[in-house]
Amino acid sequence: VQLQASGGGLVQTGGSLRLSCAASGRTFSINTVGWFRQAPGKEREFVAAITMSGGSTYYAESVKGRFTISRDNAENTVYLQMNSLKPEDTGVYYCAGTRWVLTTYLNRYDYWGRGTLVTVSS
Repeated sequence: VQLQASGGGLVQTGGSLRLSCAASGRTFSINTVGWFRQAPGKEREFVAAITMSGGSTYYAESVKGRFTISRDNAENTVYLQMNSLKPEDTGVYYCAGTRWVLTTYLNRYDYWGRGTLVTVSS
């Protein structure tokens, strides 16, 4: 399975960005796609996840109400719509795939894409 994240960039506080995660290969082996982020000098943290079959979602408290994760199974793509961005949302965003259902644990994700940088200026 290969995952490719895109859509990062520079945005002002309060702005919006939409990230995309395109999956290819043995995508049937993935039950959940998650987004994680890593700020400079900090550990990678869970942001949001979605199941590929039923579309159930789960969010970190810090992004609930501002971020929306969605999927397009026909395109094997997962999106992360980020609104009302804050400087603390700055970091490299990664998408990842797992056989687990809606897990937030980083080490349960087997497939990782390269990250895309999101910078929110104050």
